[in-house]
Amino acid sequence: MTADRALIDRFLEMMAVDAGAAANTIAAYRTDLEGASAVLKGELGTADAGAIRQLAESWARLARSTVARKSAALRRFFAFLQEDGLRSDDPGDALPRPTAGRPLPSVLSHGDMDRLFAEIARRVAEGTPDALRTAALVELLYGSGLRATELVSLPATAITADRPFIIIRGKGGRERLVPISDRARAAVAAWRAVASASPWLFPSGKTHLSRVRLHQIVKALAAAAGVPPERVGPHVLRHAFATHLLEGGADLRALQAMLGHASIATTEIYTHVDAQRLVTLVNERHPLADGTALTGKRGRPTRAAT
Repeated sequence: MTADRALIDRFLEMMAVDAGAAANTIAAYRTDLEGASAVLKGELGTADAGAIRQLAESWARLARSTVARKSAALRRFFAFLQEDGLRSDDPGDALPRPTAGRPLPSVLSHGDMDRLFAEIARRVAEGTPDALRTAALVELLYGSGLRATELVSLPATAITADRPFIIIRGKGGRERLVPISDRARAAVAAWRAVASASPWLFPSGKTHLSRVRLHQIVKALAAAAGVPPERVGPHVLRHAFATHLLEGGADLRALQAMLGHASIATTEIYTHVDAQRLVTLVNERHPLADGTALTGKRGRPTRAAT
C-alpha cells in the first residue's frame, strides 16, 4: 500500500492547496481512498476497470449516498492521476453513479426550541460556567447557523459587544458574513467573563472544544429538556435556524449567504421543508379540506355533488 499512500498524499495535498478543500473534506477523502486501497491490496493507483468494478461490488450493502460519496472521491482521484501524468488512462467511468434524492433535513419545531431554551435558562440561573458555555454555544448554533467546526474553532476575539457580525471562513475556504444576534452576543459575553484565558472562545485543554464534545453537550441538553436527543445535534440546530428564518419570510439568497452554501440548490432544500408545512396548512385550513366545494361566492361552500 506504500505506492498508494504516496499517491493519496499527493492528491490530498493538491486538494488542500489548489482546491482549498476543508480539513473535514480532506479527512473524508483519505478514509475513502485508503479503504479502497485496502480492498484492492494496495493497487488502487494502478487498478483497471475490472478491478474497479470488483471494488464497487464490495459496496453492495452500503447506502446509495455512501456509494455516491465513495465513487465521487475515487473519480476525482483518478482524474488527478491522469492530469498529473501519473497514469495514462482514467478508470473512473467504471465506478457506479447511484442516484439518490437529497433527504430533507431534520428540523426542530418552535416548541422544541422553546423547551431547549427553557432548560438553558434554568441552568444559567444556577450560574455555573458549564451552563453559560452551553447557552453561548446554542445561541450561536441556532441564532447564526454556524457549522459545528466553525463554532468550536472560533478565536476568543471573534465576537465583540460592538460588532453584530463575524467573518467566517467556511467550506472550501469561502468567506461569509454571519450576523450575530444581541442575545448571542450577550450569552458570549457572559461566558467569556468566566472562561479561562485562551486563544479560543471555547477552550478545552490546550486547544478548543471538539466537535464530538459539542455533540454530547447538545444531546445532553435535549434529553434534560424533554426533546428526544436522537433528533437533536449541532447540525439540526443549523437546520432549525434556516427553516425558521425561511418561515419568517427570509429571502432565499440571503439565507444562502448566511449559511455559506456555494450553490443556491443546496439552500433550496429548505423550501421543501417549508412546503411540507404549507401542505399541512392547506389540508387543515382550506375550505375544501372537509370535502366541501365552493359555490363561487366567497365564504359560502356547498357540499360537493356525489
